[in-house]
Formats: sequence, structure tokens, C-alpha cells
Amino acid sequence: MNRFLLAMVVFVGTTVLNAASAEDAMMQMGNHRHDMSVLDTRTSLGVTGPMQQHQLSNMREHVEAIKSIVGLLAEQKFEEASKVAHARLGLTPDMQAMCGMFGNDDFNKLGLAFHRSGDDLGDALQTKDMNASLRALNKTMQYCVECHARFRQ
Repeated sequence: MNRFLLAMVVFVGTTVLNAASAEDAMMQMGNHRHDMSVLDTRTSLGVTGPMQQHQLSNMREHVEAIKSIVGLLAEQKFEEASKVAHARLGLTPDMQAMCGMFGNDDFNKLGLAFHRSGDDLGDALQTKDMNASLRALNKTMQYCVECHARFRQ
């Protein structure tokens, strides 16, 4: 009976310590996230609510388009990749209007440059030149990196 009781005490004690440790870790992560947002020096676009979700959806669509293009390039399906670049990354009237909705000239210029590079990527893909296509894809992705480094919602 004493062994059983001792085993139960050890089990309960270990469980409580693990739970406390996990809670402490979660609190530290929460504080870390808070500290990171305080240290985030990127320019806020002040986007909230439904517009925020719409913008996030657009950015996820851009990432999905890039993934599709890379996959099509791996299969040397240049024409299909070109269509994806023009339709999903290019400077469509909708994307042109979207870039101008945030009231930030620098964001607008960068967004327009990104979408123009999407059209340039589509044009490069039509040449079926892998090196030219990869250079154009790199330029398009550089705009993604630059934008995310400079701006936040």
C-alpha cells in the first residue's frame, strides 16, 4: 500500500510540475509575441476587420501562385506557368485598385512593381528559357520579401 501511495504521489507531482512548466512556457511565448509586436518597426497599413482578412487572402493566393509556377517549371510547362503568372500575379485592374486602397504611396508603388514583375515573369516564362524564367521569378519574390520587411497590417 505504501508503494502504491508513493507511486501516486510521484505521478501527481510530476503531472502538476509538467502542467506548470507548460503553462509557464505558454506565458513566455505570449510575452515573446507581445515583445515582438512592440519591436516591430515595420510601417503599419492600419488594416483591420474584413479588409485585413481580404488582404491576407490575396497574399496567400500570391504564395500559392508562386508554388504553382515552381511546380510547373519543374515539369517544364512554361505556357501554363505563364498563364498563372499573368492571371494571379500580374497587374490586373483589381490588383491595381487594391494596391491604392491603403493610403500609403510607398506601399502602392511597391505593390504595383510587384504586380508588374508578375507580368514580366509571365513574359519570361513564354520564352521557355529556364534561366530567364528563374531570374524573373527571383525578382518577383524579392518584391514579396521587401514588402513584408517594410509593411505590416
